[in-house]
Formats: sequence, structure tokens, C-alpha cells
Amino acid sequence: MARLELDDVTKVYDTRNETIVAVEELDLDIRDGEFIVVVGPSGCGKSTTLRMIAGLETVTNGEIRLGNERINERAPKDRDIAMVFQSYALYPHKTVRDNIAYGLQLSTDLTGEEIDKRVENAADMMGITDLLQKKPSALSGGQQQRVATGRAIVREPELFLFDEPLSNLDAKLRKHMRTELSRIHSEFRTTTVYVTHDQEEAMTMADRIVILRSGELQQVGAPKEVYHRPANRFVADFIGSPSMNFRNVELNRSGGQPRLSGDGFEYDLDDRVLSQVNRSTSKLEMGVRPEDVTIDPNAPTEKSFEATVDVVEIVGSDNFVYLSLSDKEFRVRVDSSIEPSEGEVVRMTFDDDDIHLFDTTSGEAYAHGLPRTDRTVTADKGDTIAD
Repeated sequence: MARLELDDVTKVYDTRNETIVAVEELDLDIRDGEFIVVVGPSGCGKSTTLRMIAGLETVTNGEIRLGNERINERAPKDRDIAMVFQSYALYPHKTVRDNIAYGLQLSTDLTGEEIDKRVENAADMMGITDLLQKKPSALSGGQQQRVATGRAIVREPELFLFDEPLSNLDAKLRKHMRTELSRIHSEFRTTTVYVTHDQEEAMTMADRIVILRSGELQQVGAPKEVYHRPANRFVADFIGSPSMNFRNVELNRSGGQPRLSGDGFEYDLDDRVLSQVNRSTSKLEMGVRPEDVTIDPNAPTEKSFEATVDVVEIVGSDNFVYLSLSDKEFRVRVDSSIEPSEGEVVRMTFDDDDIHLFDTTSGEAYAHGLPRTDRTVTADKGDTIAD
């Protein structure tokens, strides 16, 4: 296990027609034994970052340190790193046993007996002992992924790198393998960098999430932190499903009650949210997560809006309701017991503590909603409080 540091790491590709900056001045400090998940849209630089750490891509500028030692110039085989690829990269002519053992045979001076013991221990851990004599062509996608993971585990490296390893699996198997990888990390506590486009994987597996956009770092934080306190509009929109609702609003401070005015609605704002906004700012972008919106016919008019139901998606325990508010879509995630009809006019509402506010130019976050577990419940003596 080791600490991994990226100090102003930049990757530039020069082509005949243009210069492409794939990763720009990336700073990361990954603690010993930490499980880091890197996410972002296609082309954001997450796989390029992983390949630079592995030594498969050169670093244009900056420094990569593993265990406090610079590794920029080290060959991939000398970095004590094990990488699992999206394509599994198994040797089709070798058995599962030989595929797992091959890296050890090339990079260590272990005896055959020691290698066999490590292979069998890794196979047992991955549940593929009965497959050791088979070749990759006889295996399912999930079994091949287990072999590729076993090949990485058997090396006992200082650092694991995973490049979208579960993207070729079906949804049920992805969830199962996600659990297996989390269990393995809990057992070995090997420093791990895991790249994925799947935010559900990121939220469930990561100690911290790294979010990239166009090669630039947007935010690093624990899953709950990036969800509840996104650094900017991009992070707020990228993390969460369905994604956050946004509306351009104007903050009116005149009169007794500060108010957000938007297309088709007005909303009286409390002092806690207002105190986070710069005094000179009036034009903002408001964000509210779909799960923080309630459909309630009895909601007070000063805190609610009428909208028309366009589509209802039934997804099991929840329903996703797509509303039309002043000809703009507004997404709501509600309990499955709430199932309005398409074309129905409903009243929706949300609390002040559900509101996020962003700068309209930079996208920087001014104000954040409060996680429901952090909200203070006030009551008078004799009131009944529901959990």
C-alpha cells in the first residue's frame, strides 16, 4: 500500500491540426489505503489520468509520486501497480491458471510452488477455483472479469488501477461485482483508483469521488459531500439521478421578505439561504433535486407552484414524474404510491433547505440545501413528531 500524489499533472496531445489538452494541471493527494473513484463525462480525461499513473501514457508536465517516490520515468513493469482493463485483456491461448500466474512469472522471482499458492488463493477469493483449467473462450463475461481481477490481486501491488472494469457486464452482475470489489478492498486495504462513467458505482464504492470535466478537476470529496454540497453547477447536474432541476431566478431583497422570482413562479426565501449569497448578487440559478420536491395539493401557495404532468415513469419503489412548469421540464422523484395522470395539473413544493443557488456566469455554488439528517426539528411541548 502507498500514498499516490499527482502534482500539476498535464497531458497534451499534439496533432497536425490542433493541440489537445486532455488533462490540465491536475492535483490529487490519495491517501494510503484509500478507494478513489474518478468520474466525468466522455472525454473528460479520466482514463488518460489512469494511463499516466500506470505508465502507459507519458506525462507532459507535472509529477506523479507513489510512496513519496517520483515514478514519471519508470517503466510500467517497475511501478508496482496492477491494472484491470475494461476489455479484460486475457490471453486466449492460456488457461485461467496461466493467465493469473503470468504477471508473477514475469515480474517476480517467486518459485513455482509460491506462484501456485498465490494463484489458488486469488482464485478462491474470486470464486473461480473450478475454472482454473479452462480457457477464456469458455467463460462468461463475469467470469472473465473475475479472472482479470484475480490476476491483479495475485501480484499484491502497492496500487490497484481499474479502468471501467464492469461496463461490459449486465446490470445485475455489475452490482454483484461491485460488492465483491468493495469486499476485496476492505480485506486488503490497497490504495485503489477506479475510473467509471457510472455515478451509482462512484457513490456506493468510493471513499472519495474525483469529478473531472474537460481535463480539469471540478471537485474532490466524499460521496455525501459532492451530492449535498456540489462545488458548482456542473457537479450538481452530473451527480444524482434524475439530475437536479435548474431555473434562472432573480433575487429581490427589497421589501420585508426576500424573494426568488423565476419563470412562472415566485418563492419567499428564508434568512439562512440568503446569508450565503453575496450582497451584490441578484441574478442566480436555482437548483432543486427531484427527490426534494413534493407533490402536495395542500401546500401553501407562497411556497408552491402548479405544473402539468407530462410523463410518469414507474421504476419500482419510486416514480419519476416529469412536469411542465411554464413550458420547462421539472423532474420529481416521489414514492410509488403517488401516481398522477398524464395531463393532470398538480401542485408541487419544496423547502428552503432544499434550495441550491449558483452563479449564472461561473457556475460557482453560493448556497446549498441541507441534508435531511442535518435539519433541526422544532416543536412545542405536546406536539407529535413523526420519524
